[in-house]
Amino acid sequence: MSITQAAAGTILITGASTGIGATYADRFAKRGNDLILVARNAAKLTALAERLRAETGVKVDVLAADLTNKADLAKVEARLREDETITTLVNNAGAATGVGILDGDPDAYDRLIQLNVVAPTRLAAVAAPGLAARGGAIINVASVLALAPEMFGGVYSGTKAFILNLSQSMANELEPKGVRVQAVLPGATRTEIWESAGTSADDLPPEMVMGVDELVDAALTGFDRGETVTIPPLEEIEEFDALTEIRLGLAMKLSRNRAANRYRTSETA
Repeated sequence: MSITQAAAGTILITGASTGIGATYADRFAKRGNDLILVARNAAKLTALAERLRAETGVKVDVLAADLTNKADLAKVEARLREDETITTLVNNAGAATGVGILDGDPDAYDRLIQLNVVAPTRLAAVAAPGLAARGGAIINVASVLALAPEMFGGVYSGTKAFILNLSQSMANELEPKGVRVQAVLPGATRTEIWESAGTSADDLPPEMVMGVDELVDAALTGFDRGETVTIPPLEEIEEFDALTEIRLGLAMKLSRNRAANRYRTSETA
């Protein structure tokens, strides 16, 4: 399957009302793709849909849904199962928190995991069979914090590490069947997620914060080039490639019938 085929058809985008999701919607609409926009805020989705229809002439459907709500999530799953025009799923919806485990609210963590882990996993699992049958792609928006758990609250970075792990596994499973899989790892990006997390992008040095347009344009360049993992802020991709090579080499050494020598005492030798 060609990259052009993977990006053809209808694109379903979650978290599409603002920020990264809205920018993906703008870019795919300008590429001529019909859209299904999913988010909680129906008013913002409707305004975005009206603008994109007027500017590009593509068909834009709005599906208001809270992906932490099982009934709403089921509506999105049903659309993915039943709509055979869908060729790309963009799993973008997510939330953030910088709170550590000592100060965190377990219920808030539960909602975060539902949105950042459970929803994208279910949507990918529902979409995959149809995409394998007709060709398509799944784009999962993760975070560079998947690679740096010590730098932020571990629950949030853990959800993004899950998405990276899932994406790499899915790529191995689905790409031979004609489904492109891409994990996008943004660094700090100027979006509304900072406000919802109770902080501000302005607290960081300006050279660390990327604009959302630049982030999505870079991510789509990586998509067009067939990348499985796209890290827009990373200048030397060879550094990530080296990490991947070490990780894959390590994998063959991680399961053996004897404990490593450093764990052996005189009694167990």
